[in-house]
Amino acid sequence: MKGYDNNLANRVREYLNDISGTEVEEKTMFGGLAFMVNGKMCINVSDDRLMCRFDPDLTLELSEKTGFLPMIMKGKEYKGYCYVDPIGFQNKKDFEFWVNLCLDFNDKAKPSRKSNKNTKRR
Repeated sequence: MKGYDNNLANRVREYLNDISGTEVEEKTMFGGLAFMVNGKMCINVSDDRLMCRFDPDLTLELSEKTGFLPMIMKGKEYKGYCYVDPIGFQNKKDFEFWVNLCLDFNDKAKPSRKSNKNTKRR
């Protein structure tokens, strides 16, 4: 069964709630709990790992950081996304680095298309 670490989700939730001017919504996505910031997927808690959304241009630099794992789904690597194992965010400074990385990119990220099953497109 897939799920997420409640303690880690609470750490993310508390951190995001302390930032003024952000609208945070939580949704079940990617087999974990996604934190939508201002209508865009920002960061996700999956099992005991963070799933981060970041500027794809930073991939090489970030891949050197402790705990970094590329995000691979169905054999495809997703650019601008990674997993971070717990060793990479054990201390407060590292945890804040990853969350802030996602928040920085969130301002530039395009919102995902919302599907509305009741809307017909012609």
